[in-house]
Amino acid sequence: MVDVSGKGATRRSARAQAFVQIRPEALARIRRLRLPKGNPLEIARIAGIAAAKRTADLIPLCHPLPLTYIDVEASLCENGIQISTRVTAASKTGVEMEALTAAAVAALTVYDMCKAADPAMTITDLFLVEKTGGRRGHYRRGLGFMKK
Repeated sequence: MVDVSGKGATRRSARAQAFVQIRPEALARIRRLRLPKGNPLEIARIAGIAAAKRTADLIPLCHPLPLTYIDVEASLCENGIQISTRVTAASKTGVEMEALTAAAVAALTVYDMCKAADPAMTITDLFLVEKTGGRRGHYRRGLGFMKK
């Protein structure tokens, strides 16, 4: 692990997203909540929150962080389910991995919940949208780091 003992704790936040591409027939079943395991959107939300809290147990060399806020949204779209996450903490290191882990596990949970309806689902577009705080400052996908 990187030594962060000399750094001061600052407010950190990160947003990430992922997408689960699903065939129209399976999406119709999801909209009608006709799946044996229940509502995949709600279970994916809970799984993403739990995953963010356990990131240091899943990703080697990640610092365990006292997270102060976790939000996971799973939304039905025309051709799948969009996962969006936001994580915050007052810490000495960033929360990017927690936001990304939440998005990845939420997407995997959608796959698990819906695989009987569509085993050909594809998880795509897992990426960091934005991060704030820390020495390097504010980063936004497509724009890079913003000037302080």
